[in-house]
Amino acid sequence: MDIFKEIKPIKAFLESSKRDSGTVGFVPTMGALHKGHLSLIQASKRENAKTICSIYVNPTQFNNPDDLAKYPRTLDNDVQLLKDAGCDALFCPEGHEMYSTGSSLKFDFGSLEKVLEGKFRPGHFSGVALVISKLFHIVGPTRAYFGQKDFQQFKIIEKLVEELKFDVALRCMPIEREQDGLAMSSRNSRLTPEQRNKATLLYACLRQASQLIKEGKHMNLISEWVEGAFSKVEGIKLEYFELADTSNLMSLKNVADIDKAILLIAGYVGEVRLIDNLLLTDEN
Repeated sequence: MDIFKEIKPIKAFLESSKRDSGTVGFVPTMGALHKGHLSLIQASKRENAKTICSIYVNPTQFNNPDDLAKYPRTLDNDVQLLKDAGCDALFCPEGHEMYSTGSSLKFDFGSLEKVLEGKFRPGHFSGVALVISKLFHIVGPTRAYFGQKDFQQFKIIEKLVEELKFDVALRCMPIEREQDGLAMSSRNSRLTPEQRNKATLLYACLRQASQLIKEGKHMNLISEWVEGAFSKVEGIKLEYFELADTSNLMSLKNVADIDKAILLIAGYVGEVRLIDNLLLTDEN
């Protein structure tokens, strides 16, 4: 696997790769890789001649400096995982390579970024859009792969690609879960064993809520039940729980079309903030 820390060398490598083999798949990450990330690498390898991964902890998408400081960084282990997975190249730039003079550029995605994550993390999606724009310009991928766990982020990137006319096909891949249902996340490594056990409540609530919706229960009652479930567990706090339209993420109180509805949840386990979601069409 080729490893690049600077833009010019990886662009030269990619230009040569595209001439020789054509399609390039891209998996942008912030490192601390797990099986969820590796499933994206495998999906890219199935569809493309070359697969590129990036690792960059992007400061502009953190609205909490403490969260940025504590974000897990495991580059040596990540490199080995990518080699074992058959990734062709890794781009892992230093901060000055991506933001040589800082940045004042802002994106505004309207209502799409004002709900859910955007409501509680102002400026987050502007930072995501900025770094993804930079990476798409550098890599110029044929296809780019993202996990469903960050569903709102994927919708933001869809809008970014549409508005800026990036010539890239986007793939949203299913959530990879631990055996007990916890969505795989780099942040899970910050949980104590006791917290790790409590964190399964997020997915348990999503599954139960999905079943209750299919039984015809009203969302107000379901939301009260979820709030009650969180209130019974010490050291865990619910931030939001919503049923939303998959096309625009607007909140729903009932389901007209099961194919266009998703449940989303966020909460704190200790100081660690976790998110999860469940499409109503998912088996659970």
